[in-house]
Amino acid sequence: MNKTRIALIILGSVFTALGTVGIFIPILPTTPFLLLAAFCYGKSSDRFYKKLLNHRVLGAYIRSYLDGKGVPLHSKIYALILLWLFIGSSALFLVDSLIIKILLLLIAIGVTIHILSLKTAEKV
Repeated sequence: MNKTRIALIILGSVFTALGTVGIFIPILPTTPFLLLAAFCYGKSSDRFYKKLLNHRVLGAYIRSYLDGKGVPLHSKIYALILLWLFIGSSALFLVDSLIIKILLLLIAIGVTIHILSLKTAEKV
């Protein structure tokens, strides 16, 4: 197994764990983490990818997105809050370069537009 595949499996597992915790702790967005996990598994392990998509509870979040039903509103809200919290604080407090600050803010704006353009699911 190559290093990239191992790294993607590890990342997929971390994102799966964070998504699972997000079901119980409202401050963590469940769907974005599970979509990241599905992406990582999809690029590294067909077995883990299928297991995640067919999971009785977790699979519903991913299938809702993949089937075009959208992302739950609470997941969009949490994703945007975390995005702006981390990128905003980085741009304001951690980065000195004006060009990097502008770049970070442009990325945050682009991701915000993308998240807002996703269809909103009724309920997963």
